[in-house]
Amino acid sequence: MTAASEPSYALRRRIVALGPAAAAIAYPFLLQAFHVVVSPPNLLSASRLVVASLVLILAFAMPLSGLAFAYWSTRAPQPSQWVMRARRLAYASIAAPPLFVFVGVAPGLLGLHVPEAVFWIGLWTLAGLYVWTGRGAFAPQTMPPRSAYRVAHGVSAILIACYVLFHLTNHLFGLAGPDTHAAIMKAGRKVYRAALIEPVLVVALLFQVASGVRLAWTWSNLRGDAYRIFQIGSGAYLACFVLTHMNSALVSARAVHKIDTDWSWASGAPIGLIHDAWNIRLLPHYALGVFFIIGHLSSGLRVVMLAHGVRPAVADRVWAAGLTAGAVISAAIVCALCGLRV
Repeated sequence: MTAASEPSYALRRRIVALGPAAAAIAYPFLLQAFHVVVSPPNLLSASRLVVASLVLILAFAMPLSGLAFAYWSTRAPQPSQWVMRARRLAYASIAAPPLFVFVGVAPGLLGLHVPEAVFWIGLWTLAGLYVWTGRGAFAPQTMPPRSAYRVAHGVSAILIACYVLFHLTNHLFGLAGPDTHAAIMKAGRKVYRAALIEPVLVVALLFQVASGVRLAWTWSNLRGDAYRIFQIGSGAYLACFVLTHMNSALVSARAVHKIDTDWSWASGAPIGLIHDAWNIRLLPHYALGVFFIIGHLSSGLRVVMLAHGVRPAVADRVWAAGLTAGAVISAAIVCALCGLRV
């Protein structure tokens, strides 16, 4: 590369680094386009079904593209400040689905009446400007997080996983119908909504989010392979997912509107997730949430296995199996929420 071409190359890289912000801005408009194509449902032809499927796939691809952008940004041996900002923007863009749900709930709770599209575009435009204004000087490298901090995050994850895995299993039984789901949920609530357990669970979830964000911030300043990038990206998604879900369920539904967070609430009844202009945002929110929960646990298990001398090939296969299981379970739960029964 000649000296004359270096400025234009650097400019192209800066423009590419804005890709995650552009993808995040496009995300809600793709969901809106999907809703237009599938409405009204009684006129859904084969051609419209194909178009709707392609648009929905593209909507899922927007947040997932953040993983690719994060990988691209780790190739620099000595990243500059703007590259570090671009990497963190990429990780943040993965969390666009839960953030979009949060934007649809939180402003109303606060009495703010800013148009949703204006707020969303402004948010990601500011994020893009944050990257663009980064300096070209090399960013200082940080040390990996202390082991004690990682262990605390892992131990907390084990405790939370007991609740989360029950919750996912409960949702899988939605394939048998809302009544079966309600019966299992009623039994589970006697435990996780007990006066002495629910506050502990809430604190554990908040600690998991805070410690996860801290770990992700530190790890994002270091070079990593595809496994590490997935672990950070899935963690970023789950941090936003947990906060959004707690805001929707604990604050909006239970505390403010006194709504039971049952199957009807989760599935957007009576209209459903597919044919409602607002509810469609819950489809990728739930689907990627389930996938990343299992994928993130699999990533953590892989790290533990490697630390205890398990051969990398074996640990990698376990990780891949976890991601496959996460995709299958995610698809099953979303199908149940959309009305499939077995």
